[in-house]
Amino acid sequence: MSRDTRLYDLVQILRDGRLHTAAELAGRLGVSPRTIWRDMAMMAATGLPVSGERGLGYILRSPLLLPPTMLTPDELEALNAGLRHVEATDPARARAAKSLLTKIATLLPQASLDGTD
Repeated sequence: MSRDTRLYDLVQILRDGRLHTAAELAGRLGVSPRTIWRDMAMMAATGLPVSGERGLGYILRSPLLLPPTMLTPDELEALNAGLRHVEATDPARARAAKSLLTKIATLLPQASLDGTD
């Protein structure tokens, strides 16, 4: 799991508003508690509203709204595959699928989806 994916997953876990220990988070993400400590320190330093400390646990102090365009690589791949399938198999919706691929590529340039091949 990449660091970016792990940080995204950490934020998603913390959005429940509960206190989470580093050991719990480490177990869920398959890393060491030391990695969680470093990740939490980095997230706090960048301005995310996380608080806590080693031995007590971590919590998201205030609700954090992430833009709905924050997709994981797997989600992007699934979206791409689904839209390309619709484009190839459903003539009535092919144009809409191609248009969506183009819009997604505009919103998420990292997705490398441009609707053209």
